[in-house]
Amino acid sequence: MAKEDEEIGKTEMKTKDYHDPPPAALIGTNELGKWSFYRAIIAEFIATLLFLYVTILTVIGYKAQSDPTKNPDACAGVGVLGIAWSFGGMIFILVYCTAGISGGHLNPAVTFGLFLARKVSLIRAVMYMVAQCLGAICGVALVKAFQKSYFNKYGGGANELAEGYSKGVGLAAEIIGTFVLVYTVFSATDPKRNARDSHVPVLAPLPIGFAVFVVILATVPITGTGINPARSFGAAVIYNKQKAWDDHWMFWVGPFLGAAIAALYHQYILRASSIKALGSFRSNV
Repeated sequence: MAKEDEEIGKTEMKTKDYHDPPPAALIGTNELGKWSFYRAIIAEFIATLLFLYVTILTVIGYKAQSDPTKNPDACAGVGVLGIAWSFGGMIFILVYCTAGISGGHLNPAVTFGLFLARKVSLIRAVMYMVAQCLGAICGVALVKAFQKSYFNKYGGGANELAEGYSKGVGLAAEIIGTFVLVYTVFSATDPKRNARDSHVPVLAPLPIGFAVFVVILATVPITGTGINPARSFGAAVIYNKQKAWDDHWMFWVGPFLGAAIAALYHQYILRASSIKALGSFRSNV
């Protein structure tokens, strides 16, 4: 029986046309001596800066164009659909540009999910998050510098829980929205999917950008769509009004919970990592 299992295992290894990369180091101190590590941090900073600059300008521009005191035409501006295209399109562009350098995270929740799945080390995850938050602050600061009057008048693009919605509903919207995003990230970058399960090559930035697009359409009326703690934090820091901070915890707790659930679901249910680990333990015994 053991011989048959061994032969089956050998056959599977021969027909396996993909491989999972080894888990990243838990701490990753060896990365501190590599230029590629610092280059990736710079890429995350610049990409998040550009993301916030373009998207916050779009949000403020939409609010200014649809202000009935300035423009009586109710159809003026890009609308929520235009905002969704701006966010999704920028994610597509920037993930495409930075994927080969830093992995194109641009989002602390995505980085956290990938850390839980052992795709990045703790040091890389922490430094990415710091770079993303600083990039977001600088991106929003540029918007304020160029359009200070509009920035202050129309809320600085800060995320706020809309009137009529409870904190529980807002938190659930952030959890589910981030789950959709991070689940898409895992699925689009899965080496097994890219190698065997798809007859059409998957351009990973495309489904990731569309995930952001559809989540924004669903959650803008509730929370203004966070799903990215750096985006929410950068806008809140620069706008710095009380309402922007009232429910700010929601835009950290929700995305981190959603990312954790997506990572566990993909790794331990869809990819059955726990079963593989148990099988490896049994075969070693």
